[in-house]
Amino acid sequence: MRVIAGKAKGKRLKAPPGLSTRPVTDMIKEALFNVLGSDIMGSRFLDLFAGSGSVGIEALSRGAAQVVFIDLDARAIRVLKENLDNCKFDSQCFEIYRNDVFRALDIMERKKYRFDYIYIDPPFSDEEIFDRILYRMDKGEIMNQDARMIIRTRRQKNLPLDLECLMEYRADNYGESTLHYYKQINEEDIKK
Repeated sequence: MRVIAGKAKGKRLKAPPGLSTRPVTDMIKEALFNVLGSDIMGSRFLDLFAGSGSVGIEALSRGAAQVVFIDLDARAIRVLKENLDNCKFDSQCFEIYRNDVFRALDIMERKKYRFDYIYIDPPFSDEEIFDRILYRMDKGEIMNQDARMIIRTRRQKNLPLDLECLMEYRADNYGESTLHYYKQINEEDIKK
C-alpha cells in the first residue's frame, strides 16, 4: 500500500495487524480519486472506518484542506498515526478520533462540522452496518450542499433505495468490491 499521487506520492503505508480491516487496494484508491478529480483540492474530507487511513491520506496528499479520520480499533488508530507521521503532513490538516462511528457523527453534528467528501468503508462482516450507516447519513447534517459520499461494499451487496435525502448516482465494481457514489437530492433530481 502506498500514496499514489500528490505531496506524499510514493510513501509506503502500513496496514493494521489482523483480519479486522481490509485495506483498500491501490487500484480502487486510484479509481476513486480519478472520479473525484481536482475538486479534492481545498476540500473537507471525512474518512469513516478509516483503518490505516490510506484514503484520507491520499486526499491530504492530493490537496484536501482538512481530513477527519474515525475508527474504533486502537491498533488501526496507532497505524494511522504512524502513516500520517511518515507522510509528514501538518497536524493542523487532520483530526483523528478513536470512537464508534455513529457516536462520532453525533459529536460532529453538534460541533457543526461540514464535509465535501465522505468516504465510508465499513467491515464487510457486519451485514447490517451498511443500511445503518446509509440511513444515518441520510438523516445527517454533516454534508455541504454539493457534497459527495462514497461507500465501499462487497460486490453483490444490495443497498437501500428508500433514502430521502441521498441518491446513488454511480457504482463501480473492482474485483470483490463496489464503490457506490451518493449525492444529496436537489430539485433537478426530483423533476427527473
